[in-house]
Amino acid sequence: MITYLGRRAFHSILSVIGLLTLVFFLTRLTGDPSALYLPLDSTAEARAAFARLNGLDQPIYWQFLEYLRDLLQLDFGESLRQNRSAMQVALEAFPETLKLAAVAITLSTALAILVGSLAAARPGSMFDRVASLISLAGASAPDFWVAIVGILVFAVGLGLLPTSGTGTWAHWIMPTFVLMLRPFGLLVQVVRGTMLSALASPYIKTARAKGLPRQKIIFGHALRNSLLPVVTVAGDLATSLVNGAVVVESIFGWPGIGKLMIDSIIQRDFAVVQSTILVTATAIFILNIAIDLLYTVLDPRIRY
Repeated sequence: MITYLGRRAFHSILSVIGLLTLVFFLTRLTGDPSALYLPLDSTAEARAAFARLNGLDQPIYWQFLEYLRDLLQLDFGESLRQNRSAMQVALEAFPETLKLAAVAITLSTALAILVGSLAAARPGSMFDRVASLISLAGASAPDFWVAIVGILVFAVGLGLLPTSGTGTWAHWIMPTFVLMLRPFGLLVQVVRGTMLSALASPYIKTARAKGLPRQKIIFGHALRNSLLPVVTVAGDLATSLVNGAVVVESIFGWPGIGKLMIDSIIQRDFAVVQSTILVTATAIFILNIAIDLLYTVLDPRIRY
């Protein structure tokens, strides 16, 4: 186990370094930050002083070497916009994304397991057809389109929900629904497929021959042996929610790390962009390790 964790950590660190290298050079292509942080009529001397103060007057390769040196010293730079630690800014925004993603993936997984199991228990029934139709629609609908339509209908048209921000339970409804729609649709199909396979297995036929209750057969035997692929897909979807909530957070004004990333790119706040990428990549690495370890709980035959 220790060897496995060490190998995964080593590979993940290499991936993070490669990602940060790519982000470092791509952010520099967005332009000169002095054009945003200095007055339009500022002199060339003022621009040169701004670049020198923020280390932007050096060649790009030298800036990168200094960035790597600072990373080794756990110095992630300062935000140009907020004039404080860029990592502190990223860490303050990340819990909001984590809470939203956790609620969305928990609700979508629980609901998908219930709907998928009931649909597999009665294949070809009306419930199965409706569940398949809804799940396919949810998996296919673009997040940004659902978010915009939700705002037009429930916020602008009916006035039932707020358009953006946080603070009350009503602010959670639309962002959570939009984020859980695609995971729910995909997981229903996965649960239904694995449950159909499990319900056709010999041990299920034996359980039926023994006269076990139908609910115990479905949720106590078939579902337990169908959870491994469900956990795999749910884990991938959870990482995508942590990493891909950028659009939803931007539309609903959710103060998470995705919105912070977009705002920092627009404002050419390089240190904050790099810190948000580092925090997100580290969270995904930890989540993937946790999912791998969960496999041993669901299936004792798996050993790393």
